[in-house]
Amino acid sequence: MPGKTASMLSCLLMLWTLVLLLCDPAVSIQLPEGLQQPPEFTEQPEPEIVVFPTDEVTLKCEATGKPELMFRWTKDGLLFDPDSEPGMMKRNGSGTLVITTNNGNVATRFQGVYRCYASNGLGTAMSTESRIVAESAPQWPKEKVAPIVVEEEASVILPCNPPTSAASPKIYWLNSMIQHFSQNERVTMGQDGNLYFANVEIRDSHPDYICNVHFQGPRIIIQKEPIELKVYPTNSLVARRPRLMLPKGTTSSYVALLGKDLVLECIVEGFPTPSVEWVQMNRLTPSDRLVFENFNRTLHIPNVVVEDDGEYQCIAHNKHGTVRHNYYVTVEAAPYWIQKPVSQIYGPGENVRLDCKAYGKPKPKMTWRVNGVLWDELEADPKRTRNHQGSLILSKVQPNDTAVFQCEAHNKHGSLLANAYIHVVRLPAQILTPNGKEYGVVVNQTVILDCKTFGAPGPTVKWFTEDMYPALEDSRMSEYTNGSLQIEQVQLEDAGNFTCVAENDQNNISIIAILLVKEPTRVEVMPLYIEAKTGYSVTFHCIVQFDKTIPKLSTKWRRDGRNIENLGNSDKYFMNYTSLTINSLDYSDQGTYSCLAETRFDSVEKSARLLVVGKPGPVSDLELSVQQDWEVKLTWTPADDHNSPIEKYVVFFEESFSGPNTWIQATTVPGNQPWAMLSLSPYGNYRFKVLAKNKHGESDRSPPSRHYETDPAAPGRNPSDVKGEGSDPNNMIITWTPLPRIDWNAPHLHYHVQWRLKDHDSWNETEVEVPPVVVRGTPVFSPYEIKVQARNEYGKGPEPSIFSGYSGEKIPEAVPDGIGIEVINSTTIKLSWLLSDKERVWGHIKGFKVYYLRKGDADRRSRRHTRSHNHHGGELLIEGEVYKVRLGGLRPWSMYDLQMTVLNGKGEGPRSEIFSFVTPEGVPSAPESFHLDYLSDTALMLEWKPPRFPNGILRRYVLTYQQVNQTVNVTEVGLIGSISIPPDQFRVNLSDLIHQVPYKFYLSAETTEGQGESFVLEEHAMRESVNLSFVNISLSETGENFTTIIWSQPPNQRDVEFAVHVMSKTDKEPWRIVGKASSSQGSYSIPDLQPGKRYLVRLVKVHRTGDNQTIWETDVETENVATPSPNFAKEGWFIGFISAIVLLILVLVLLCFIKRSKGGKYSVKDKEDTQVDSEARPMKDETFGEYRSLESDNEEKPFTSSQPSLNGDIKALGSDDSLADYGGSVDVQFNEDGSFIGQYSGHKGKDGGGNDSSGATSPTNVATVLE
Repeated sequence: MPGKTASMLSCLLMLWTLVLLLCDPAVSIQLPEGLQQPPEFTEQPEPEIVVFPTDEVTLKCEATGKPELMFRWTKDGLLFDPDSEPGMMKRNGSGTLVITTNNGNVATRFQGVYRCYASNGLGTAMSTESRIVAESAPQWPKEKVAPIVVEEEASVILPCNPPTSAASPKIYWLNSMIQHFSQNERVTMGQDGNLYFANVEIRDSHPDYICNVHFQGPRIIIQKEPIELKVYPTNSLVARRPRLMLPKGTTSSYVALLGKDLVLECIVEGFPTPSVEWVQMNRLTPSDRLVFENFNRTLHIPNVVVEDDGEYQCIAHNKHGTVRHNYYVTVEAAPYWIQKPVSQIYGPGENVRLDCKAYGKPKPKMTWRVNGVLWDELEADPKRTRNHQGSLILSKVQPNDTAVFQCEAHNKHGSLLANAYIHVVRLPAQILTPNGKEYGVVVNQTVILDCKTFGAPGPTVKWFTEDMYPALEDSRMSEYTNGSLQIEQVQLEDAGNFTCVAENDQNNISIIAILLVKEPTRVEVMPLYIEAKTGYSVTFHCIVQFDKTIPKLSTKWRRDGRNIENLGNSDKYFMNYTSLTINSLDYSDQGTYSCLAETRFDSVEKSARLLVVGKPGPVSDLELSVQQDWEVKLTWTPADDHNSPIEKYVVFFEESFSGPNTWIQATTVPGNQPWAMLSLSPYGNYRFKVLAKNKHGESDRSPPSRHYETDPAAPGRNPSDVKGEGSDPNNMIITWTPLPRIDWNAPHLHYHVQWRLKDHDSWNETEVEVPPVVVRGTPVFSPYEIKVQARNEYGKGPEPSIFSGYSGEKIPEAVPDGIGIEVINSTTIKLSWLLSDKERVWGHIKGFKVYYLRKGDADRRSRRHTRSHNHHGGELLIEGEVYKVRLGGLRPWSMYDLQMTVLNGKGEGPRSEIFSFVTPEGVPSAPESFHLDYLSDTALMLEWKPPRFPNGILRRYVLTYQQVNQTVNVTEVGLIGSISIPPDQFRVNLSDLIHQVPYKFYLSAETTEGQGESFVLEEHAMRESVNLSFVNISLSETGENFTTIIWSQPPNQRDVEFAVHVMSKTDKEPWRIVGKASSSQGSYSIPDLQPGKRYLVRLVKVHRTGDNQTIWETDVETENVATPSPNFAKEGWFIGFISAIVLLILVLVLLCFIKRSKGGKYSVKDKEDTQVDSEARPMKDETFGEYRSLESDNEEKPFTSSQPSLNGDIKALGSDDSLADYGGSVDVQFNEDGSFIGQYSGHKGKDGGGNDSSGATSPTNVATVLE
């Protein structure tokens, strides 16, 4: 027998290499065939099974073990025989029970707690408990449901109350047509199945609200009796603050189980419909694990974790109040494993420790069993003990200690059970790892050399290096309990063979492990994060450095962990060993892209994120809910932001008044708010669209919402811009901006217009459909009060505001007075005035106009010395009712006349009387010109013209000069000379200058106010001064015996005299002077040339020094003599034709004068015109009648002929009218541009003021017009 036993063990050991020992504690030990094994479950019954009639139930109980297993069951803790129970059957070869509830077997008979046991000679395994719950088919009791009658805006609960069941059913509310009732913030279903209305509307009236309950276990749906809801309209809508419908009170507590789902509800009623928000207390931001459902009425926390423990708050609010409810959530847990006991094989004499740790809340109670028997019920054995941690300690075990141990953890939320056996047997040492196995590793990495052993008692393992030194002498090397050797920070010199030796009390055995060490793979250029817009192309880069001794290398590109080569779409990707290009990006391309470099020794993967961004996707699921009168809440499903936060939503509306497909922006809301409150107009038909916007653009507009119609109402506002203005002095036109069609609030609209004189009691009124209203017969420019009210068939608009208006204006008759003039400086005055007779403005004062005219220099008191070209004046428009102003831009040292007018909306009033003022002296302008000429190498002559604007009495000229290379500032060092020159001198000679040294000259004029601006002259311009007097010299015309030279003289250049020389090139004559000219002439014609010859022509300046300077020179060729052509002007027919035309003209002129002289009666205007003509026209015409000479001392003579002379005294016609009757001679004044701004001079008699020297103002120069 001993020999046979040894032979059998030897055979078993040969098969033992198939066993995986301790590779995973969760995997059961696979013992060699033929070796006995304690029981071990492979399938156990479910913790709870709900049984309905006609169901077939299976309680699974499958296990392995050797010798053959025996199965038994307990029910409610008592042993029973399944074969003796009707409807229950145990499968052959296993412990699985099959329960059938038909054929008269009542399911409730099988209710209870079941447990299965599997036993053989090595021990007993015990299954978890399984509870069977038997239920009958669910059904609603017969009931008669009374209609629910409520008033509009009330809150309502439609009850469902489904039958109770161990398995939660699904609930739906449908109508009799099997259509779902729409749910929203106002209408929502609770977890209890009831349908809650925050407030009801007329459209909620239905006779068939049906609660449908779907039981998934028995696969049946049952229906509740239909509920009829009747909603009656109310005459007054009463707002209500929010109130909780579910849950009740202000606080509630919940226990949430770890790993399970938790649902918190907050269903409220109120009008308008309240909005609901959730807050996770003691946290700045809610956890991203929170899910808000059922229109924010439900807070769902999936897969609860410990961090979900805490306080939550529901906040419901509308315009009229807020209500809160606090939820206190405590997270507890059914037991779960921290460390499960593990089945093991031990050799005789070894010590065994079985650990079992579990956690739960409340803390679970831990119990041990041996072969199904409670630890406390076992006989005391000193070899079996429990330590303070609850672990089992078995000392020096023997084969008869083989058993199955059970560890059980239990609290109020559940229980856990684990089976683990110890098998005590003697077996020789065996190494399960193959001999000569190679291990590849790279430098500085960690490698584990396997040496898995098996034996009883367990073998001891030792490792040796290639030269047979103990491996553990190297601090980098350590050994695991399963025999594996770990080497940290591997280096190239560690490569070689390592030996593993396994030994127990029966034998020893060894294997060799081969270690290969290479340089690590390195990614030198790795892919980087990319953010790109759709449609673009992007490229990731990846450059890898490999160990050169490794034969097989590979670089792959991956997306989200999958090889891109396996994704297809070859047009999308272009890749090689160093780069990946992705073309035509769309949102599906975003993800994590990685470069994977692999060898048999290591692999390196570097990844980067590709984020595809763009404008948002479209908004969807637009829903409307009524809040109160003409106010709705629009909600929508947020758009896809496409990786760029939505900044805002824009809401558009289409209403019936604007026509179809006319979408108007209504409002914008923040990007985190998927709803908007919208105030609508009565009597409108609306639809809405929404778009989302982020930094990349706008989304497409959403599909339109359903149509929403509002009821008509009285106008909500009155028209704007009410005005009363007159077009004539005796009327007032009342206008306003009509209300847009959307503000009518009804099909028709008219306006009730009222007006009255200010401070009067009674109103005048009328009704019109459109503006304006014309009020006639009003006093001139009188204040009125006006009201305009909008009205329709449903009522009146708000009480209208009173607006002010005025009847029509007329031309002002008021004249500004009290005009005061304060001279501030030589160019500016301060002007002030009054308007004493404002009531004669006859309108709103629009402003004032100032007329001013320069009469001449301040010392020229007589207008006889005023030159017309010195007149300087202008106009100044002063807007608004102001009474003082500054007038600038005047000329110093001048006499000015000033007048003012007032303006209203109709025009300009009469001018005020003339006010004169004098501006003081100022500094003069620069001299008008300044030039020089050489006298010699050391002398110059300087010439100039006086300033154009002396601005006072010139006291002197100041000439300073300095060398050009010295400072420009004449007050600094470098000033050579300063000369004071009398004001009437315009030329000076300078001598003793340094030859060929450049100079700069400064010339300024001076008054009592100081020196004016200097005219600066550079010396280097001196020799060019002649040439600078000419521009564009050329030949104009050349004939047979002449040629003409033309040129231009720039402004402000002095007049230069020069000689004209000519020389015949054809005859080779010397130069000769043909004449002299000046630069101001502009042209010169050279006569007495011979036809067909060539000449040289030049212009020469002769300087005072005697030097000649050629200004210009050119060639010219005269024309040849041509044969005379016939001149038709000398033909007889042409002379006759011209003579006839002249004679005809003379006859027509004679007829005109004869017709003019007939009748002898003229209008006053004609007489005045005739008198003016006779005084104005020179008396040299003796063609017609007699005339009176102006030199006859104004002596009056009668006509000597019945036909009056056109030049005769007009008084002979019987009229005494003359300009003298209006104050004497007319002082006609003109602006600088010649426009008239004058008046009558006011002098009496024929000597009433002499005329100015300017002919422009003399009456004798007025031209006569012949009619």
